[in-house]
Amino acid sequence: MVNNKTIDARILSRMFLAGAKNLEAKKEWINELNVFPVPDGDTGTNMTMTIMAAAAEVGSLGEPDMESLAKAISSGSLRGARGNSGVILSQLLRGFTRSVKNSKELDAIDIAAAMEKTAKEAGVQIVSGDTKVAGKGQVDGVFITTTGVGEILPGVETGGAKAQPGDAIIVTGDVGRHGCTILLSRDDFGIEADVTSDCAPLWGTVESMLNVTHDIHVIRDATRGGVGTVLYEIADESKVGIRLDAESVPVCDEVRGVTGMLGLEPLYLACEGRLVIFVPKEKAEDAVRILREASPDTTGAAIIGEVTDHMTGHVVMATELGTETLLPPPSGELLPRIC
Repeated sequence: MVNNKTIDARILSRMFLAGAKNLEAKKEWINELNVFPVPDGDTGTNMTMTIMAAAAEVGSLGEPDMESLAKAISSGSLRGARGNSGVILSQLLRGFTRSVKNSKELDAIDIAAAMEKTAKEAGVQIVSGDTKVAGKGQVDGVFITTTGVGEILPGVETGGAKAQPGDAIIVTGDVGRHGCTILLSRDDFGIEADVTSDCAPLWGTVESMLNVTHDIHVIRDATRGGVGTVLYEIADESKVGIRLDAESVPVCDEVRGVTGMLGLEPLYLACEGRLVIFVPKEKAEDAVRILREASPDTTGAAIIGEVTDHMTGHVVMATELGTETLLPPPSGELLPRIC
């Protein structure tokens, strides 16, 4: 039996590949676990496809160092991410690899420090630990599992049905980057663009606003279906209309170029680090100021529109030409089960 007190890139690579194979072997068992709130029989499949994409990159490295191994795990899992479970897994791997990529060897303290750093980025605390007993040869590595406990804050009442005419609509940064990144990595369009995902923890953003005011009507993350889908859902739930200013919607040049060539609407591309927030109009400027100062991920926060009492259930776009057009309602998905 080998008694390793530290883990180098070679050992970590073997551990990762062994874990990927073990997940692949148990994917059907995991598929059968996810039955609440509705049966969703592809959790194990999505996680397996995600981790095997990373495993393929790891397996092609030969003799990796920690930096190249971390990059292979992070980029492979991001490009291969499938479904909610796959995206979550890719982000856990991303946070871990960012913390260890500059190390030559890891010990228990290094691994704990990496977990601590990732937890701080997400605004959560690690409150307990446990041991795991396994038969010889079954694991011979490290188990890392997580459980989150949330809290309902007093005096905070937000929801998709609480938007009111006169509310200002805010997004916390440029839209569509995550969806564009995944789209380019999955399909061969012959387009080269320097687009990176907008993945980021969101609790810190929410907390920074709640520390100043509870007068917030809606907070939603713009993941599956992007900002456009979120706006249509809120318009329907609140029985209101929504008017957007096309020039105010922040879209980075690279995403605008890609979507222009492919004929796509950036508002319907998924985000993984963006919020849509509805606040009373008179508090919108202060809210944007708070967001821009809260985090590097929210410096691009902007007011993009307002809630109206006409065109109920629809989203209208005021164009650069001074005209108004109906934003086409969402139909289908560019990237099924991306998040």
